Amino acid sequence: MSPQTQESGHTGATPCRTLRADAERNRSRLVSAAGDVFAEQGLDAPLEDIAERAGVGIATLYRRFPTREELIAATYEAKMEDYANTVEEALRAPDTWAGFSGCVERMCAMQAENRGFTSVITMPLPISTEALALRDRAKAALHTLVQRAQEEGVLREDFTPEDVPLLLMANAGILRVTRDVAPHAWRRLVAYQLQAFHARGDHSGPLPAAPTPVQMNRIMMAHRAQSTQIELACPEG
Repeated sequence: MSPQTQESGHTGATPCRTLRADAERNRSRLVSAAGDVFAEQGLDAPLEDIAERAGVGIATLYRRFPTREELIAATYEAKMEDYANTVEEALRAPDTWAGFSGCVERMCAMQAENRGFTSVITMPLPISTEALALRDRAKAALHTLVQRAQEEGVLREDFTPEDVPLLLMANAGILRVTRDVAPHAWRRLVAYQLQAFHARGDHSGPLPAAPTPVQMNRIMMAHRAQSTQIELACPEG
């Protein structure tokens, strides 16, 4: 080692550490920005908007996340942990039906709170080992929750854990057309579904309010506009 190197204390490792630190900061900024943009605009949001909000160039985004799917997976790993925790907390509820129904409501609320999560919870994504473990945790807890509720006679016997993704897909469709006009309309759908899931059709309290006639008209107009856009984007033949 030269005297100059000894005096300065440089060993050649500092630039590498600096590069790694910069790369990690850029990754954290991109994940944070993606979380905000996906929540506001949905998973189809322009990646340029994410790079701009993170304060980096689009080339940096693509170096860290070569595909949109990888960015989505990294962004929603924390949400998947919340999802798994929600089901496990439901297992600890002293009232099994309250735990089950509260779990379903919370899952749907997570969709309502975040445009991106509305879709990501029901779509396959390239996920890390950690995210895969979280998904398996949630799946195992949900199976146990369903079995326990059926054993106690509060959940209909023909209900299966696979009915939960069906409800979440339905909720995603409702949110897509009602979010801006009647943002709480999904709660009424979920209340109806929970009543149908109960072994005796029981439900607690009145249903959440329905959209007003004016809101319903605007919802139908929004749905028509979205359907037209899809048809234009995917012409027959």
